[in-house]
Amino acid sequence: MSTYRNTLVALSVLLVLAGCKISKDTALPTKAIPENFRNAHSRDTVSIADQTIKDFFKEAELRNLVDTALVRNYDLQIALKNIQSAQQLLKQAKLGNLPQLDLQVEASSNRPSDNSLNGLSTSQFLKTTHVEDFNANLGLRWEADIWGKIKSQKHAALATYLQTEEARKAVQTQLVASVAQGYYRLLMMDAQMAIAKKNLALSDSTLRIINLQFDAGQVTSLAIQQAKAQQLVAAQLIPKFEQDITIQENALRMLTGRLPGSVERLASLDKTNVISQVSAGYPSAMVSRRPDVKSAELSLTIANAKVGVAKASLYPSLSITASAGLNSFKASNWFNIPASLFGVVAGGITQPLIQGRQLKTQYELAKIEREKTVIQFRQSVLNAVSEVSDELVKIEKLKQQYDISKDKVNTLQQAVKNANLLFKSGMANYLEVITAQSNSLQSELELTTIKTAQLNATVELYRALGGGL
Repeated sequence: MSTYRNTLVALSVLLVLAGCKISKDTALPTKAIPENFRNAHSRDTVSIADQTIKDFFKEAELRNLVDTALVRNYDLQIALKNIQSAQQLLKQAKLGNLPQLDLQVEASSNRPSDNSLNGLSTSQFLKTTHVEDFNANLGLRWEADIWGKIKSQKHAALATYLQTEEARKAVQTQLVASVAQGYYRLLMMDAQMAIAKKNLALSDSTLRIINLQFDAGQVTSLAIQQAKAQQLVAAQLIPKFEQDITIQENALRMLTGRLPGSVERLASLDKTNVISQVSAGYPSAMVSRRPDVKSAELSLTIANAKVGVAKASLYPSLSITASAGLNSFKASNWFNIPASLFGVVAGGITQPLIQGRQLKTQYELAKIEREKTVIQFRQSVLNAVSEVSDELVKIEKLKQQYDISKDKVNTLQQAVKNANLLFKSGMANYLEVITAQSNSLQSELELTTIKTAQLNATVELYRALGGGL
């Protein structure tokens, strides 16, 4: 009795320790998160990332493109399949500490040698030359989670599942930004095409006047050649823009999961408004929303769990096994109850000995991997904060560039008008007209590029803050 009592006491102590945690988790390095973004002039706690896609994008055509992409984009569909795979693994991990139950049914026949001890005994006592055995049993095996190993495996599986969800969010935010930026680039190319055609028509008018002057003997053939060259500069831009528009349309169609084709649009770049006031909120809110930072945080959870599993492997494990069923050496008595019933219950404690160095190495490696995840989390925060700060300064400086470029365009457009009037009245030569037209063309194209950069910077800030979910 004393032996059984001591055994029960030992098992009770181990079971009490089952809820104890043998590995201390590394906390999230919150000091890696700054209080404010650089270049953030507003101290508004509300971030533009809090806005839904419907509220952030004002253009109905763009919203339709984004909605289509969220349904049909193949990268997003793959991310959803990864989530489903992780769900299955999570369901399996939740059953980690359930007992293993097996059903076994077998029949065997053993024919020993007539000259062997078993053969002589069988022949003498059983009056037969072979021995039959019929067995049907249920076997159960259960390992007590004394050191929290199975619990840590569950935590790792849950964090891995949540990581796939963050991966989907990362794909979605990037997809939304890519569709919006592609749409704005398409509007820019439409505007540049219109500018090139307008400039081509203006060059045609100038060339006709110079031809008339050449016929009158007022200018030389050099004037015609230079005017023709200016005309060809504008003409050359048109097939280039047509090519770029087709390629951009195909890219947008691909993002929305459709075959190459045209993209219907009614909006224009000059009527598309740039958000005048943007608020980034605080970095702490960005960290809790941005998918890549959340994924890095979950990596630390996984690393903590793996350290716990590795540490638990160094300690003894308690296993309980049981088996019960029907056993008989005659088929006719196999299901003779209760005579054929049998049962076995056993418990055992296993302590690794020879492989202790290997398990210790795995534990040390797990701790090193955990330290790496802390560094990677700091790096992800640094990248995220830097991206937001970059987009904030872009938005601010691009607005200044746009205002200057707008004044430049107005000035050069007026210069073209004045040059044409002076040229027709003979008070300006053809070189002044050509120069004014060339400068105006370049400045108008530059203005469309700057405005598109403004729109893209706003979209990129929205993505960098974790918007688009």
